[in-house]
Amino acid sequence: MNQAGSAIVVGVGPERGLGAALAMCFAEKGLHVFIAGRSADKLKNIVQLIHNAGGTATPIVADITVEQDVNQLFDVVQSRGDTVQVAAYNVDSNIPAPFLQTEVKTFTTLWHQNCLGAFLFAKALMAIMQAQQQGTVFFTGATGSLRAKPPFTAFASAKAGLRALAQGLAREFSPQGVHVVHTIIDGAIDGDRSHSQFPEYVKAKGPEGLLQLDAITQTYWAIHQQPRSAWTHEFDLRPFKEPF
Repeated sequence: MNQAGSAIVVGVGPERGLGAALAMCFAEKGLHVFIAGRSADKLKNIVQLIHNAGGTATPIVADITVEQDVNQLFDVVQSRGDTVQVAAYNVDSNIPAPFLQTEVKTFTTLWHQNCLGAFLFAKALMAIMQAQQQGTVFFTGATGSLRAKPPFTAFASAKAGLRALAQGLAREFSPQGVHVVHTIIDGAIDGDRSHSQFPEYVKAKGPEGLLQLDAITQTYWAIHQQPRSAWTHEFDLRPFKEPF
């Protein structure tokens, strides 16, 4: 058992990605981190980085949209016996398509990953945090959480659903000591995904036009440490150069 407690991060993929950055941040703060994702190799890499930095972590291969996988994840978490101090639902998938070219499979896949998975995750997590009467959970949203813009209508629909879920959880579980936070990442992150998927956009923005991973994780941790008398339940982050 870790006296400091544990953290859970789902949606851990590339080394330079928000999920991995959050896992490494929580580990640096002394928490044992359970990291979940669909790639065993990527999880193994992040665990090694955490260990190299003096932290501890447990990798769990899981598809967070599958209830059985979620149950297995939380069986591992609870077997350690720690207080779960903080958790982050960082699963994100975006498939751009004009609306009339959006297939049913595309729409439902985005909803499963961005919204249904969050429901399954929250249902297991809230039971633990409710019993503890403490804990912080972050749900990572996007610009689309607030407004739908073509060709991302399907993605925005799913992210809006995630936001509504987070708001409902905050209203229900805050009085029981659970801090529920929805985060709006309003801009491109300076990470592996953006550099590989839209390099020209990244080049045009420049370093100051991109969200830096360390800056994002600093904010998450600061929100986690807020006193109960003044909790933030939603915030948005964007580079100073990003219009809004």
